[in-house]
Amino acid sequence: MEEENVVLITGGSRGIGRAIAMEFAAGGAYVIVNYCRNRDAAQDTLRRITETGGRGEICCFDVTDRTVTEQQVGEIISRHGHVKVLVNNAGVTADNLFLLMSARDWELVIDTTLRGFFNVTKPVLRNMARKKSGSIVSIASVAGLVANRGQTNYSAAKAGLIAASRSLAAEVARFGIRVNVVAPGLIDTEMISGSPVETIKNFIPMNRIGQPEEVARVVRFLCSPDASYITGQVVSVNGGMA
Repeated sequence: MEEENVVLITGGSRGIGRAIAMEFAAGGAYVIVNYCRNRDAAQDTLRRITETGGRGEICCFDVTDRTVTEQQVGEIISRHGHVKVLVNNAGVTADNLFLLMSARDWELVIDTTLRGFFNVTKPVLRNMARKKSGSIVSIASVAGLVANRGQTNYSAAKAGLIAASRSLAAEVARFGIRVNVVAPGLIDTEMISGSPVETIKNFIPMNRIGQPEEVARVVRFLCSPDASYITGQVVSVNGGMA
């Protein structure tokens, strides 16, 4: 009997994470929606999944807390036997010019993205290695590829995520595990609320903002059998910005 396609998405309660959760659920996967604080948003994501015939659950843990994360991931694996797909989507912004940036804002962004990557990926990876299969996709950003004033912390975190994912891909390919990165540009989510969108659009060759579903479809493709020979790659979804 074929194992259930269990997908764990960190930061899956809204925005790009929610779209990814919906996309995998529509394809028949059992989706585990991780959230940290906003339980109502996570419940809403799960409601949307179930109302469209999908299946899943929500799971609360802070990806920066190694002890709690390992415990929760361990319980997920105990319940389901295998996490076939991990999407590292959890991330935050705390923008400011570097000279004005507080140490707290630097650490918050770096810890959520990079410490979170380590804390979640390592226990999932152990399970994937035993099963000799799995796919990991981390959500970076165009800010990790090109200069972006006011986002030194965010750019450092996302560039680090890209480099870590590429190195990890080389390490685990022999276990049948693929590791890739999706780097979105300006996407229509709460994260860009308050941004001068009309001005920014002038710098996007396609002259529009991307939709979360456009990112989600690329993530799902990278985790599908159609992408079975793709690993260690960064796929930009940014309308031509980089």
